[in-house]
Amino acid sequence: MNTVAVGLAPTIVGSGLLVAGRYRLVALLGRGGMGRVWLAEDELMQRRVALKQVMLSGQAAEYVRASALAEARAAARLDHDSTVKVHDIIEDSGEQWIVMELLSGRTLAEAVAADGPLPIAEVRRIALHLVDALRAIHRAGLVHSDVKPANVQLCGDGRVVLMDFGIATEIDDEQTLSSAAMAGSPAYMSPERARGDAVGPASDLFSLGATLFAGVEGRSPFGAGDPFSTLVAVVEARPAPFVHAGPLRPIIEALLSKAPADRPTPDQTSAALNI
Repeated sequence: MNTVAVGLAPTIVGSGLLVAGRYRLVALLGRGGMGRVWLAEDELMQRRVALKQVMLSGQAAEYVRASALAEARAAARLDHDSTVKVHDIIEDSGEQWIVMELLSGRTLAEAVAADGPLPIAEVRRIALHLVDALRAIHRAGLVHSDVKPANVQLCGDGRVVLMDFGIATEIDDEQTLSSAAMAGSPAYMSPERARGDAVGPASDLFSLGATLFAGVEGRSPFGAGDPFSTLVAVVEARPAPFVHAGPLRPIIEALLSKAPADRPTPDQTSAALNI
């Protein structure tokens, strides 16, 4: 399931509902197709958290429940400053909730929408944090599978945090990787995912390249107006023209290579960014 970015200004005052006898809802931060994210007070630990309410209904309820559990477990396997921290997953009155750290700031998508292309130095800084996060994710045996600007939180304290492990998969689970291939955002998925093939860590590196392109150029490299045309562009077309990337262009172009074997590794990407 998609995670709604946390850290936003509250939009709807919460009902004061107490979840699991511990988490007091304060305000609705955002919503997605399968859930809502609330600002909540953890009355036991006396801290604020983000509480994702997983919407369970209809025939898809068991799938959504399993996906939420998989998301929480995937994030919990990591202990890295640039990946979102999941504290717990709980059930209350038949509803499922994921307890996450509350992040300040705004997403990369929001920053680009508000400010346009970001400065090269800032995109380089963001890139180095994301590469480090992906290195940790891949070492943990996972593929994130949904790297995109909306899942990158630019925190007020300078942290850059990769969020939403809702479609993360095991590196060696080719059946799961293939069956999940069409989940996610067409403009930021790799060509192999767009074709419905099994994917691996290199797929995350392609999505990283598309995300960095959006940060420095202010637009997706393959957005074509509708999902089908975008998928065709991801598989067949060159990225949109570079205008603002400057010294970041070579590494972004390399990350956007159509063949997974032609993309740089995280270590090679870090080295290129540090030149």
